[in-house]
Amino acid sequence: MNSRGERRSPWLKITMNNESIDVVVIGSGIGGLCCAALLAKYGYRVMVCESHLIAGGAAHSFERDGYKFDSGPSLYSGLSSSPTNNPLRQVLDAIDEDLEWANYNVWGCRLPEGDFNAYVGADHFCEVLREFRDESAIAQWRKLQAEMKPLAEAVNALPPLAMRFDLGAAISMGQYLPSTLRHLPNILRMTGPFSKIMDGVVSDPFIRNWLDLLSFLLSGLPADGTVGAEMAFMFAEWYKPGVQLDYPMGGSGAIADALVRGLTKRGGEIIYNAHVDQVLVEKNRAVGVRLRNGKEIRVNKAVVSNASIWDTLALIPEGVLPPSFVQERANTPECESFMHLHLGIDATGLEDLECHYIVVNDWDQGITAPQNVVVMSIPSVLDPSLAPTGKHGIHVYTPGNEPYELWAGMDRRSEAYQQLKQERAEAMWQALERVIPDIRDRTELTLAGTPLTHQRYLRRHHGTYGPAHRAGKALFPGSTTPLSGLLCCGDSTFPGIGIPAVAASGAIAANTIAPLHKHLEILSPN
Repeated sequence: MNSRGERRSPWLKITMNNESIDVVVIGSGIGGLCCAALLAKYGYRVMVCESHLIAGGAAHSFERDGYKFDSGPSLYSGLSSSPTNNPLRQVLDAIDEDLEWANYNVWGCRLPEGDFNAYVGADHFCEVLREFRDESAIAQWRKLQAEMKPLAEAVNALPPLAMRFDLGAAISMGQYLPSTLRHLPNILRMTGPFSKIMDGVVSDPFIRNWLDLLSFLLSGLPADGTVGAEMAFMFAEWYKPGVQLDYPMGGSGAIADALVRGLTKRGGEIIYNAHVDQVLVEKNRAVGVRLRNGKEIRVNKAVVSNASIWDTLALIPEGVLPPSFVQERANTPECESFMHLHLGIDATGLEDLECHYIVVNDWDQGITAPQNVVVMSIPSVLDPSLAPTGKHGIHVYTPGNEPYELWAGMDRRSEAYQQLKQERAEAMWQALERVIPDIRDRTELTLAGTPLTHQRYLRRHHGTYGPAHRAGKALFPGSTTPLSGLLCCGDSTFPGIGIPAVAASGAIAANTIAPLHKHLEILSPN
């Protein structure tokens, strides 16, 4: 175990002959693992270099004192059944992997208007509006649902797994051309900010605040910065009859484990404690990577970076990339970082908890205001194996709203750092008290994390949630780069932030590398 209680994975001996490695993937986030597993499916010899002790990136799980905690996301949908439009589920299907899922349909809300449970599904939110607003608000919500229905159909007209960034796209995507053309007007509507769609339908302040919140949880930006397609995908998933949310049994790390299985059973490898210091470049082509220990791993085909755009730039030798490209990518705006609490608590008498809660303190501050939104997950409600008997494990965090500037340059061993950590954690404790009033008395284990923790353990530039590309003003770049043989995936790459998006980015990068005929076999397995 290390200082966080994470299970140490040994340095895995590189068994591939260096000359036999086709692709190196830098980082084992969900995007990198989806890319690597698909490439292995395509027949490539793939090696994933992970600087951490375990796979999963921001979606990994770690253990401490009998508790298993998620480090990041734990709210999933569209994963427990097939067919589905969720790209991660599609990748799992393609590599013949699955895991056990728990299903539920509700999450708790603690908002300025009051406390309630939000159910996914077509009509449940109308009951919330009936309690807190009026019939005119319900009419607006139903009008929005009607407005979003064709957009939800349009967003699925072109599956992300059909995309690739080369000339082969004309064929892989061309087979969906009739459907795409049929939905083209709505597709064009979704390229702008969701607020443009919302503004034409919704005036009720409660619904507008709610949609701002959902947008923020998806993209790190409010409705006027979130691309309409993201919200259309969410409406397609959440607001349909009979929908269920999913939680992976064993924690979010079980998803990473399934992707690693898909990689290794086809001869791929993942090595841990393998920090990439530099991408090797020869004759204007990426030809491998150099690790911090000096070892070089050379490739026959490509290097794929699952690191953020800022961290990727730091790996490229100076003068290799065009200055304009470097400047543009280096100046990419960033979402803010996180504060985290991981708690082990006495669960006696807590029989009615939901798996997830969200707390908003003040709508007037704005949804992105520091510490205004607090999210908490209690996945041991669904999977008791994640905590000792009679206990619950809780993950509380401020999602993409903790300013890195407060922490920049601080010594993690200093008294000032510890004091600031305690002060900034208070908002999370207060949010928890709205759900479990005696939470401080129940807590037996406390782990607090800061943007510096996020930066250190997840190798995230400034501990950021990801790029803050505002819809209508900037697009997430594609997987290719000006450097031949270097591709990117992850939340700095199209389609953007969130588990479905990064899974899609990994698949697109893999498809761009793969021959067209192998890509088409994935699209038409029968």
